Amino acid sequence: MTALDTPTPVRREVRDRPPAARVFLALLRRDLLVTGKELWVILIQVGMTPLFMLFVFSTILGGQGIVERSFANLFLPGVIALAALTTALQSTALPLVKEFGFTMEIEDRLLAPLPTSLVAVGKLVVATIRGLLAAVLMYPLGALVVGSAPWRLEGLPTALLVALLGAWVGGGIGMTLSTILPIQRINVTFSVIVTPIIWTGCIHYPWPRLESMRWFQVVTAFNPMTYVSEGVRGAMLPDVPHMPGWVCLLALTGMAAALTWLSVRSFTRRAVQ
Repeated sequence: MTALDTPTPVRREVRDRPPAARVFLALLRRDLLVTGKELWVILIQVGMTPLFMLFVFSTILGGQGIVERSFANLFLPGVIALAALTTALQSTALPLVKEFGFTMEIEDRLLAPLPTSLVAVGKLVVATIRGLLAAVLMYPLGALVVGSAPWRLEGLPTALLVALLGAWVGGGIGMTLSTILPIQRINVTFSVIVTPIIWTGCIHYPWPRLESMRWFQVVTAFNPMTYVSEGVRGAMLPDVPHMPGWVCLLALTGMAAALTWLSVRSFTRRAVQ
């Protein structure tokens, strides 16, 4: 066989696959840019239910003498906790219902050179940032509504950490619900789940003062919102009876770990389907 008869190997250009970390950060950066552009949407999410509750319970009822004026300071930490958890919950649940439903926008992310589990984690990270931002914005907005707000610099790191964990838990709840429930049942399920989370989450009252209603105190202990409210309240108002801070952090860390595993697993299953 001559040199002319020898087949020439075909050269193929092989492009290096970008590292998963780079792709993850690129998707995260894009989502954060969208979050910055939708800041007014976050303000609406923060301002509607929590601020109206704060206005009615503290300003109106307080002005009529039905509740004490000091109730506003007790209530504001609960409103901050409510903003953190529910904003993160909505930031994962509502978009995923749309993306997995009629628009199928999730396919663009699933086609990225990135493990499906990291796509889910990216969603949780963005939801957590939005929830934490909502909690931070709630403090000055709440202070404007009631005219004052408790401030304790030493408790700020603990309050931020509790709000961060609460937002992560909220994002995990939202992702789990939106990926395991049928689309036609999601609205009803949200009403059934979110309403008890709000009213049994110790937003309006400290957990230790429920000792006279022991059965209800036990019920509230199963609500993640309770630990967010009590953690923020204890950091801002240490003189008010509250659940120990280490209990709140331990409970929220365990819930965050469990919900991360469950939500990522549910997201991966839904993506494969």
